[in-house]
Amino acid sequence: MYQGIRISGFGGQGVISAGVLLAQAGMMEGKEVSFFPAYGAEMRGGTANCSVVVASDQVSTPIVTAPDTAIVLNEPSLAKFEPMVKPGGLLIVNTSLVNSKPTRKDIKILNVPCNEIASELGNPKIMNMVAMGAFAAATGAITVDAIAKALPKVYKKLKPEVIELNVKALKRGAEFKIS
Repeated sequence: MYQGIRISGFGGQGVISAGVLLAQAGMMEGKEVSFFPAYGAEMRGGTANCSVVVASDQVSTPIVTAPDTAIVLNEPSLAKFEPMVKPGGLLIVNTSLVNSKPTRKDIKILNVPCNEIASELGNPKIMNMVAMGAFAAATGAITVDAIAKALPKVYKKLKPEVIELNVKALKRGAEFKIS
């Protein structure tokens, strides 16, 4: 099993922390993982993306140039990362902020209104957890439970009720299916 993932969005959307969380969850499941962040010139509000690899065998490089899955959280990320997804791969689109429609016909598309769901749950900052839940359910590379268990390890200062809210966001994201 090998899953190369690119997560991309604006700085401040939790792109990098979502990548750290996926890597931690993979390690907790006994998988080989790598994590490689990339930032734009500005941090908050600038572009941010990261590569995460989750595999059953040793990871040879942390850089994912042709992802099995791309998670795009904003409009510029769709334009940049849709062309990079491997044929047959998966593109998860945050339809709350991405108005354009993906054009490729050789990949699977999973549309998830991440920001809307996070707002419904009462905290817009957890939109990245909605995307992580959708990713886990759609790919099976990491379980929602593993991500939930990794939350207190990655976010050590979060109060139990905030961890619980993040788990709700994961589970809501996991409800979305590829159309």
